[in-house]
Amino acid sequence: MRARSSFALVATASLIFALGACDGLKEALTAHVDVAAKAANQELSVTRLADLLGNAKVPVPITKENAGVVADLWVNYQLLAHAAAVGDSLVDKKAIDQAVNPITKNMRLRKFTDTLVKSFKVDSGSEATYNQAAGDLYAARHILFGFPPAATQTQKDSVRKKAESILPTVTNANFAQLAEKYSSDPSGKGTGGSLGVYEKQSMVAPFSNGVAALKPGQIGPSLIESTYGFHIVQRLPFDQVDKGQYAQKYSGAAINRADSVYLAGLDKAAKIEVKTNAPGAAKSSVADPVKHRKDNTVLATFKGGDLTVSQFLGWVETMPPQMQVSRQLPQLPDSVVRRFVSSIAEREVMLQKADSAKITISAEDKSQLYGQFSQLVTTLWQQIAVDPKALADSAKTTPERERLAANRVETYVDRILAGQAQPIPVPQPLAVVLQSRFESSINGAGVDRSVERAQKIRAAADSSRAANQPKSQVPLPGMPSGAAPGATQPPTTAPVPAPQPTKKP
Repeated sequence: MRARSSFALVATASLIFALGACDGLKEALTAHVDVAAKAANQELSVTRLADLLGNAKVPVPITKENAGVVADLWVNYQLLAHAAAVGDSLVDKKAIDQAVNPITKNMRLRKFTDTLVKSFKVDSGSEATYNQAAGDLYAARHILFGFPPAATQTQKDSVRKKAESILPTVTNANFAQLAEKYSSDPSGKGTGGSLGVYEKQSMVAPFSNGVAALKPGQIGPSLIESTYGFHIVQRLPFDQVDKGQYAQKYSGAAINRADSVYLAGLDKAAKIEVKTNAPGAAKSSVADPVKHRKDNTVLATFKGGDLTVSQFLGWVETMPPQMQVSRQLPQLPDSVVRRFVSSIAEREVMLQKADSAKITISAEDKSQLYGQFSQLVTTLWQQIAVDPKALADSAKTTPERERLAANRVETYVDRILAGQAQPIPVPQPLAVVLQSRFESSINGAGVDRSVERAQKIRAAADSSRAANQPKSQVPLPGMPSGAAPGATQPPTTAPVPAPQPTKKP
């Protein structure tokens, strides 16, 4: 009985603990449902974010993505403001080193590839390579008889007739003169119709194929029709080609070929293998980078190492903004994402080669990075009006400076959504440092609620504006002048006379 009583006590205690845990979990899940984001000791409420989006004077579509952008901007601004208020200069070199690691990896990779390119044995081409169209390089000039995209067949026939009348008169000697006189290609004016040296695939197919069928110096015996019009073309002889331009293009094409051969061998030796779950993990990581920045899930393996989600994000975040990788990647087929992941793994393999070649970042390069980072912080502080000196002049204690800085951020965000100020992006390395030094979070459920509320605010405002529009003063057909649209009027029995044709003098 004693053992049974003890068991009963333990069971009862476990049940009480479980119930308490459930209550605690429920409280944790439901707490702060009115908060969309936190930054240091500041909170962005659902109502506040909804008001910002719903009442925005700039044309911002109310979507979860845009709400997330505003919340993320608010978080970074508030963290910057908090750092300024508490006297944190954000120049901790260890933190900066970790944040700029993707950048320094890119720098090392660039140095390695520069060294690699110098090792490739390429020449600048010759008349023989030009005549053979090695590297699909051509040089041509043309006389364009253009027609508009929506030209009728009659219009095209008229343009063709004119071009055919000029074609028999064109020679090597007068080509430039006739191009200046007749060509409708503005880029050819002053150059005698020359298009310089180009790669075959860079031109529209009918034109590039037509030129490729000619021998150097030959003028096309017939017109070439493209979407731009009718072309009289000549493939330039080598003595009329810009030798410097040709040498540059030829060397570049040769380097690209050598590079492709090198990478193919590198991939084979490294045995890069992309994991089955890589596409999904890669897409999730770019959708929520803060959550995955320390994610060590392996996306790909290779000889001597592997590519993790964290490393993958680092490379993605150093790519040019115009590539819009974070926006585009989740929409791509898994097969394309797998190739993209493989290309990033390839970079890691090349970094191994860079390590073997002892490619490092110089002390001067690091010093320059630290200086640029410090200047960036100072500039952003000034732009959002939270410069530490200005805060200290207006507030004596740290709590007072924190309140002042937070209020100035709110004012700046208000101005952005009112169209009175431009949003200032916080570069990723700085955002990483801020988020590593101070507490911050974005509540997805809160952001969703903000979007719902903002849509209602916008809809109400649109409805109000529509209701307040002045009544049209233009009478509808059958209404007497001055009658408001929608007003009930007696039916018009007299027929409306048909408009009479205007007589010509």
